[in-house]
Amino acid sequence: MTRPLRLVFAGTPEFAVPSLHACLASGAQVVAAYTQPDRPAGRGRKLAASPVKQAAVAAGIAVEQPETLRDESVRARLREYAPDLLVVVAYGLILPKAVLALPRLGCWNVHASLLPRWRGAAPIQRAILAGDGETGVDLMQMEAGLDTGPVLLEKRTPIAADDTGGRLHDRLAELGAQALAEGLAQVLGGDMLVATPQAADGVTYAHKLDKAEARLDWNEAAAALARKVRAFDPWPVAEAEIHGERLRIWSATPIAQVTDAVPGSLVATHRDAIDVATGDGVLRIHELQREGGRRVAVRDWLNARREAAVR
Repeated sequence: MTRPLRLVFAGTPEFAVPSLHACLASGAQVVAAYTQPDRPAGRGRKLAASPVKQAAVAAGIAVEQPETLRDESVRARLREYAPDLLVVVAYGLILPKAVLALPRLGCWNVHASLLPRWRGAAPIQRAILAGDGETGVDLMQMEAGLDTGPVLLEKRTPIAADDTGGRLHDRLAELGAQALAEGLAQVLGGDMLVATPQAADGVTYAHKLDKAEARLDWNEAAAALARKVRAFDPWPVAEAEIHGERLRIWSATPIAQVTDAVPGSLVATHRDAIDVATGDGVLRIHELQREGGRRVAVRDWLNARREAAVR
């Protein structure tokens, strides 16, 4: 009798959880889940388990949390699991060549972009910031380079005009799980996946998000600022100074309106929105948050700042 496919899963954040569930439902034997060590979280800064660890514990899977995979004792432990395949989804640790070569079928990665566009750490937000009309997920055969491996399966989705980083994250997490489930079904059915090399042209890098990027520069165009508001929801959240107050901006739309007002000045107030002049057009803001406060509709801010109303 042929033994079941032995699979080790490596992932850390919420994005990886649907893919772990896909592995568990595939019929493969998930022998271990590798995830980042517990980290301080919340106001109390207490150690918290990653979403993948929580899901793995709930499923009764062995959990490994090494600080690095470069240690020989850590790699020896991985060899003991004798994986046929290592599935990696937003793990957060670099896989040395010795680890990549360890499983019989190599290592697969679920990446949230249409490669070679947006290789790297923050492909979801970078796609929104750039104004891309489409994105997706690639199931990739891993190699030593950063997201350079050949693509095994691809799923595409349009980026809607109101998609936020969080909304697109959730949709791509599910698409990634679907691609992974299809790939595993083919392998378990005895078929080999066709690995398509990435194109040499069109390579872009999705650098890690920096909180400083969330500060809005009113000299930029309204369309670009609106994309920042969407991309940085739910983190790090766009922020700006409006009417002398530092605010976080949660929801905004660009208005193609010509104005000679100084960028950053409040040019109009409505019942449910405020208009701020930009370098090109007007940014209409619908939801915001005061320092130390909660996310509210603009009308609530206007009720507290009646002097801000533009008549």
